[in-house]
Amino acid sequence: MKTYHRLFLSMLCSAALCAQAAPAAWQDDLTPITKAEWTSDSAAHLLERAGFGGTPAEVKRLSSMGPTRAVQALVQYQKVNNPMPAFEPSGVHDAGLEPFATSRPAATDLARETGEALGVKIKPEGNRRMQQVADRFLYWLRASRMETHRLSYWWANRMLNTQRPLEEKMSLFWHGHFATSEEKVRDYRKMEKQNALFRAQATGNFRTLMLAVAQDPAMLAYLDAAVNVKGAPNENFAREIMELFTMGVGHYSEKDIREAARAFTGWNYAGLNFVNNPDLHDDGMKTVLGQSGEFDGEEVIDILLAQPVTAEFIAAKLYRYFVREDLSPALQTQLGALLREQNYEIAPFLEVLFSSRDFYSDASVASRIKPPVELVISTYRKLGLHSVPGIPDFNDLTESLGQKLLFPPNVAGWANGKSWITPGLLLARGNFVYDTMFPPIDFVATDRVPDQRYQIISVADKLALGLDVTTATKPEGKEMTSMSMQGDRDEDFNTRLASYHAWRKAIENVKPILRSPAKLALSEMVRDAGCTTAEQAVDHLLTRFLSTAIDADTRQKITAMLAADLGTDDLTRADSYMEDALRNTLHVILSLPAYQLG
Repeated sequence: MKTYHRLFLSMLCSAALCAQAAPAAWQDDLTPITKAEWTSDSAAHLLERAGFGGTPAEVKRLSSMGPTRAVQALVQYQKVNNPMPAFEPSGVHDAGLEPFATSRPAATDLARETGEALGVKIKPEGNRRMQQVADRFLYWLRASRMETHRLSYWWANRMLNTQRPLEEKMSLFWHGHFATSEEKVRDYRKMEKQNALFRAQATGNFRTLMLAVAQDPAMLAYLDAAVNVKGAPNENFAREIMELFTMGVGHYSEKDIREAARAFTGWNYAGLNFVNNPDLHDDGMKTVLGQSGEFDGEEVIDILLAQPVTAEFIAAKLYRYFVREDLSPALQTQLGALLREQNYEIAPFLEVLFSSRDFYSDASVASRIKPPVELVISTYRKLGLHSVPGIPDFNDLTESLGQKLLFPPNVAGWANGKSWITPGLLLARGNFVYDTMFPPIDFVATDRVPDQRYQIISVADKLALGLDVTTATKPEGKEMTSMSMQGDRDEDFNTRLASYHAWRKAIENVKPILRSPAKLALSEMVRDAGCTTAEQAVDHLLTRFLSTAIDADTRQKITAMLAADLGTDDLTRADSYMEDALRNTLHVILSLPAYQLG
């Protein structure tokens, strides 16, 4: 497998070399591309990078505009009418859940001390007096996670159907930059609000976005704002805002972090709203990056943005995301100066990038390994789909590829580049294509199947058989002593029973994700393209789906495979039965190293 992995990476490099058409002199040149230099390949590249790829019709429309109008059409998307359905929550949250306990022990301890927690009073007497409290705590964890899965489907459908692809692409970029996970936030409503923030500020002013994120309930929850108070500052947010959000590693001291943490004391949230608690704020003198004053959080943000290295850090991150990984120090300095000159306005900065000869240079075109979400969405867009299939499951699929929406691995977000390509991930990418072409008949909607670690199904079965709770919730393979059985009868709550109750209620209350496979019509696709031979069909599929050319030998082998599968080279002879053969062919094409590049 390691040998195959090295071979695959070598093939990736070869695929990138096949795409080299623009002059090498264009590399690092921010001069705008001219109309005479603009081609349909240029338009396809722009759609791939500034969006999620496009169909031949979309590429043709953008190509006809010329470079200036094409870039403006994508960047100045506010002018584009884009009616999109709002997310429809299941209504699983209620005010009694607030403030949500930090843990199950915290919830049950509070109930034990006060007689109530999470809006539930404990039973005045009897066995398992706090069972409903434990049930309710675990219920919200299950329900919020399931609702977050629905939210990611909603977002994926926006990416698929939007007429403003850069709006969603930038929202995805900021989600990775300001990485926040439902795993810790544990409230889909906060994740939804943050997602709306990224979309609203997608190409706006970075200072405005940075301040909004610093006061965003999801980020405040994720980076422990509740324990950042006067006299006991928590350094989590201060460290991440310097290291990951603005300046990058090595441009600050530990003292700068401690002083900045004091400036953010008192910033917290209540429900979905930012609150500033003056009594918890340290209003004393602070020194951050050589400047002293009675700073608050907003003033510290301004100090960070005033550093030249911040503009260079943000500009470089945008460049590596949209153009290419390789960035010279000289160009990074130039891009940082450009972003500062534009007062951190993102839209005009992107216009410069997308218009530049560097963006269309042979060093940039088809040099970027597609991140999982982009790979999946661009595949669906080029297939002409209008809804994200429920089979295979989008969340399970992207998680298997390494990038699950709303669940980044840590505050640093996802790694990029070659990190997306490992032996295991290569197999997962091939499986994604196959499961799209030929949906599995044994599909199980895992978002509605209880976690096997808790053996919930066996608990349900045992209760249905009439067993008592103590016996039904006994861990498999573990014998119960008379002492432990007595303890169970006298317990305040049963955690395994609570987990069973939580799953049952969550499945009852959370709306299901629609489950249907992709509605593919490859026969219609090649007919509409005017293809009458196997060779023409392969050429159309290669042009439609790949950003780079493949070698003639591979092309010939794929053509021969399709003709053999059809039993003829004549598509008119095979018109009534060619669908599966075309799907087999497309599976092969989308499994090529060249398809991993965009």
